[in-house]
Order: sequence, then C-alpha cells, then structure tokens
Amino acid sequence: MNVSFSSRELRDLLVAWVALGLAFAIFFAGGGNRTLQLLTSGSFGLALVVSLLTAGVGFLLHEVAHKVVAVRFNQVAEFRADYGMLAIAIMSALVGFIFAAPGAVYHRGVLTEREHGLIALAGPVTNLLLLVAFAPVLVVGVAAGSDVVQLVGARGLIINAFLAAFNMLPFGSLDGKTVQSWSTPVFAGVLVLSILLTVGLFLFVGF
Repeated sequence: MNVSFSSRELRDLLVAWVALGLAFAIFFAGGGNRTLQLLTSGSFGLALVVSLLTAGVGFLLHEVAHKVVAVRFNQVAEFRADYGMLAIAIMSALVGFIFAAPGAVYHRGVLTEREHGLIALAGPVTNLLLLVAFAPVLVVGVAAGSDVVQLVGARGLIINAFLAAFNMLPFGSLDGKTVQSWSTPVFAGVLVLSILLTVGLFLFVGF
C-alpha cells in the first residue's frame, strides 16, 4: 500500500490544521474579547500551541485515517479543505461558540458497502485511539505539577472523545450515517462508547 500526498493536499491539511487550531484557541479563550486580552498579555501563543496539539492533531489524524483506509481499498483519495467553513469556524469562535467542518477526504473507485463503512469508521476510531495517547500526558502533567502538560492531556482527551461522538452522529455527511448504512451494531457500539467517554471525561476532566 502506497500512501502519498500531493502538494495541494499537504497545503490543505496544513491550512486546515492551523485554522482549526486558531479557532479552538479562540473558543477556549472565551471568544474575541478574551482573545484580545491574551494577545495583549502575550499568552495567546501558548493557547494556540495547546489547540494545535489537541484539536489540530485530532482533526489531522482523523482525516489521514480516512485516506489511509481508502487507499487500502485501492481508492484514489485526497483531502480537500473547505476554506469557507474554516472561516466560519474562526468567526464562530470569536463570538463564543464553535462550528467546525474543515473539509473532507474525497475518494473515487468501486467500493462495497462494508468498505465504505470502514473508511468512514476509520476517522472516529482514530480519535478514540488518541485517548490512549493523551491519557498518559494528563497523568504526567498531574504527577509533575505542570499545568501546561496537564492542559494538553485534558484537552486532548475531551476534544478527541467529542470528535468521535460528533462524527458518529447519523446525519448528513457525517461518518455515522455511512457506518450505520453498513452495520447498525458497529454504528451503535462506537456511537454509545464515544458519547459515554465524552460525558465521562467532561464530568471528571473538563475543559
């Protein structure tokens, strides 16, 4: 299996990663006014780095997982950023909420329903697997008394759990609809697990 990235695809991934990192940094800061205060104090740079390492990485690996599985099934697959939606993500963050639909992996070729389902499932499952990576970061942050490391771990956990749960919803172009069309038991299992993890992490870890 040969997974390669075109120059346009790499550019789109980079732009989407930075734009989402910026949007989530603004959102977690508390909107536009609070962001201006952080910019004045010089603290926004740290907030941006944390968002790039958590929301940004979660998004990036989610999309790459779709591509890798699609290529595994002999598809021609590339990510394309939606620049209009990226702008909306940043603008929504400025007013205190966030709506992020950064783009999608588009693929062409003949696929079975199962293969379609597995390609869609790859993204949310990758977000769930990232919980295994961020949990030790949180533990190390707590043990070392490092607020920054602890924040990266906590944000990484809650954001990736939420991304998995949100993308597994069976609506519109979200992954859940495609997974449900292939296998209702798989869809239900991953959706319920993702929701339970999101709620549990929100209650015990928080933002």
